[in-house]
Amino acid sequence: MAYRVPIDGAALIELRTAIRESRSERRALNGDTPCWHRGYPPLMPRRILIAKPGLDGHDRGAKVIARALRDAGHEVIYSGLHQTPDQIVETAIQEDVDAIGLSVLSGAHMTLFPRVVEILRQRDIDDIIVFGGGIVPDEDIPKLKQAGLAEIFTPGAPLSAISDWVANNIPER
Repeated sequence: MAYRVPIDGAALIELRTAIRESRSERRALNGDTPCWHRGYPPLMPRRILIAKPGLDGHDRGAKVIARALRDAGHEVIYSGLHQTPDQIVETAIQEDVDAIGLSVLSGAHMTLFPRVVEILRQRDIDDIIVFGGGIVPDEDIPKLKQAGLAEIFTPGAPLSAISDWVANNIPER
């Protein structure tokens, strides 16, 4: 178990702002050319939180996604089962992730997915991309995207498609 030093809210906001500015400067310096060719250190791997909100107890799919993203070179944090949206956002902040991947098979996606996005907005966090997956009816996908989710993956989505989407839509550090 890791011990983390508590940080008050104002200090955390300042820290996140400094990290955001540092990432922007690094991207501006590196441009489109691989950074090691320009003399700059390589960017860090994307940090992605995979979370299971709600009472859904089926996590095999989330673990498969976590492993596929890890194998694609990303740093993946798996939060475990039965997380509340507040716990997911708090973990995302503490772990300084670039994205949150949510998985729900219980049918609670229309409540839980938008709630995570809402809490991020309430806390003025706009640099964490949220995507989701699970058993989501086709008619719910546009509503979830309108609520702020970047993408929704349904059963049968190829792991390569998910990895490619992450690589193309979540900025490197």
